[in-house]
Amino acid sequence: MAKGKGLRRVGFFDCPGGGQIIVRDGIAYVGHMRSPHGTSIIDVSDPANCRELTTVSMPPGTHSHKVRVAGDLMLVNHEVNGADPNPVPEDFRGGIGIYDISTASKPRQITSWDTHGKGVHRFDFDGRYAYLSATLEGYVGTIVLIMDLVTPERPEEVGRWWMPGQWTAGGEQPTWSGTDHRCHHPLRMGDRLYTSYWLGGFVILDIGDMTKPSLVSGLDWSPPFVCPTHTALPIPFEIRGRNYIVVADEDVIREPTDPAAFMWVVDITDERNIVPVGSFQVEGVEGLQQARMTACHQPCEIVTGTEIPFAWFANGLRIIDIQNPHSPTEVAYFVPDVPEGCDRVSSNDVTIDERGLIFLIDRQRGLTIIERT
Repeated sequence: MAKGKGLRRVGFFDCPGGGQIIVRDGIAYVGHMRSPHGTSIIDVSDPANCRELTTVSMPPGTHSHKVRVAGDLMLVNHEVNGADPNPVPEDFRGGIGIYDISTASKPRQITSWDTHGKGVHRFDFDGRYAYLSATLEGYVGTIVLIMDLVTPERPEEVGRWWMPGQWTAGGEQPTWSGTDHRCHHPLRMGDRLYTSYWLGGFVILDIGDMTKPSLVSGLDWSPPFVCPTHTALPIPFEIRGRNYIVVADEDVIREPTDPAAFMWVVDITDERNIVPVGSFQVEGVEGLQQARMTACHQPCEIVTGTEIPFAWFANGLRIIDIQNPHSPTEVAYFVPDVPEGCDRVSSNDVTIDERGLIFLIDRQRGLTIIERT
């Protein structure tokens, strides 16, 4: 049974599991975890009576689980899905799909940009530039790639950045195993790109000159912590006169005896001397053996105040207040019903809309719409 404090469900839409959700003007755009489901476009203007407008499909062995919307453009990722045992079609090319959504119910593909290898994982989009985690020939693991979409029909690369050791075609050699250090999720604010780098922690990049992104600083806490860094979310205002980012580690690739992933608050007032000052874990998780995908995953990337909604995998939605960065505090939570045919909840992504409604997508099944009480 669903349970919560300070939050209540106002709507539910039964759909295949999702990796990301974006909501704008009463329309939700959901990127799905597994083919044939690619992207669903859903009318959520009446939360109690949601209806699907249309879908975009993906071929076997691939997925399109991330989506961004700005202006009349929708961008989706094209990626080989390592969790799907189905063979990938020989003609599949990873990258991004670019759509005209001037009529949301009738998305029209403008073009696609194809890359080497698996494709594109997570990305950010500001209406002109796309900031991609992409696999490129000659590099090990995903790197940062900036694309200019001023002319959507002809995407053009602007610049790229990689962690030294990734460019094997240039003679570099990684000091880590496999693709442990790789670009996971770039997020732009101003002339900075806050970029999680999986087991390489996170980096802050200066993109004042997008043709030459440069490293400002970074922080890597793996080891000793075993969970990879998923998101570095910049807070767009000062708190008590200082600047912060909220960093989410992802609760994967660990043993049940290892500490479950949690979130950090990091002081970046002095960008070249960044300091973790606070952390948060859901009550009851720490100190007990936990299966993977029990704890932290992804914060809401729309920041309107110090209360940050978080998708916390098996622990549902958590609202965490960082008004005291040294002591983040949970102020509300909601754990949805376990999806039919599943063992437990797996809250994967969360966003809010102009009405203040909260949208929580489960990676297995279902979209839950929630409001504060």
